[in-house]
Amino acid sequence: MSSEEQQGRGPDRELAPDTPQTAGAEPAAEAAPASEGTYVSHEQTTDADHDSHYYDGYTYDDPYSQVDHNPVTPAAAPLAPVSSGSGSPPPPSSPPDEEDEEDDGMLRMSFLEHLEELRSRLIKALGGVAVAFLLAMLFANEIWKAISDPAAEALARLGYPPTLKQLSPTDAFTVIWMKVPLLTATFLSSPWILYQVWAFISPGLYKKERRFAAPFILCTAGLFVLGGLFAYFVAFRFGLEFLLGMGKDINVEPAINLVDYFDLFVNVSLGIGLVFEMPVAVFFLTFLRITTAKFLLANSRYAILIIVILAAVVTPTPDIFNLMIFSVPMVFLYFIGVFASYLLELRRNEESFPWASVLVIVASLAGVVAAVFYVAVSRYGYKLIPAWPFLVR
Repeated sequence: MSSEEQQGRGPDRELAPDTPQTAGAEPAAEAAPASEGTYVSHEQTTDADHDSHYYDGYTYDDPYSQVDHNPVTPAAAPLAPVSSGSGSPPPPSSPPDEEDEEDDGMLRMSFLEHLEELRSRLIKALGGVAVAFLLAMLFANEIWKAISDPAAEALARLGYPPTLKQLSPTDAFTVIWMKVPLLTATFLSSPWILYQVWAFISPGLYKKERRFAAPFILCTAGLFVLGGLFAYFVAFRFGLEFLLGMGKDINVEPAINLVDYFDLFVNVSLGIGLVFEMPVAVFFLTFLRITTAKFLLANSRYAILIIVILAAVVTPTPDIFNLMIFSVPMVFLYFIGVFASYLLELRRNEESFPWASVLVIVASLAGVVAAVFYVAVSRYGYKLIPAWPFLVR
């Protein structure tokens, strides 16, 4: 056996990468320069290979390398990412978004958990209505007398007996002891109902959005109650007197059923109460970035047209005077919503509003109105009444 066969080499056989050289083996006389991807042993790496990376026994050309390549293990020197041709460091990572940071505070629930939360909130809301209903039943007679006063006053001014008619034996019980307390409970428990609505949707809001809970509940419930008061003291009284007086000169005497009267009262009071929620609706459209204050102001003429049409539907009379009584406050509420949207956009842009100047103007206008009322009462014999137009001789 020849010496080459004893050492495990044939005349055409190359050294395997994992087979170490024996002590008696002589290196090749002229070693070919290492190319990319070729295997190079530790003994074959020289200073001429300074610009090459050595990983796992292979060399890779890197013209931008400035590191002295001593033989290292793969675990000690992991492959570094290839830098750009300009040699500039990678751009710094952008700071995390505030909403991403606050996303940890959001509560995530499954579908069944959402249903369970909805059921719980509905039960609590109905419980609040039930408590207000029982409380209203204790004062059912007094509440009904207050509700029927506009009809009695309108009939008295027209020269008719100030009474309502009962056509069925159960009408008085159904209206006075069931429907009247339910309507009263709806207004009394509106803050509690709105709180349950907010508590249901608040887990899906960011922390900074949950701060709107108190303003949302107070403004929404306050506007709803204010709409009911406007319907009772202004709109319903004028509309009712107009309707009852239409047949006075043509031999028509009104006989008002208390059920029909109460149904009309509910439609007007609840309708106007919901219409008074317009500023809240406009504000939330801006809050959700569906619209902007500039867009609402630029298209205000279309909004006024829609408001007038809506007022014509809600108004119980077809005359222009009662239509204006309904539509003018609604237009005013629309522009209040636009102003609230404008304040929201100023806060987003980190700008301030000149509250001092506005308060001075509002105080001046209030002083002028108070002076007019004082002069009318003290010098011209007018007196204040708790109904429109509030000043009569």
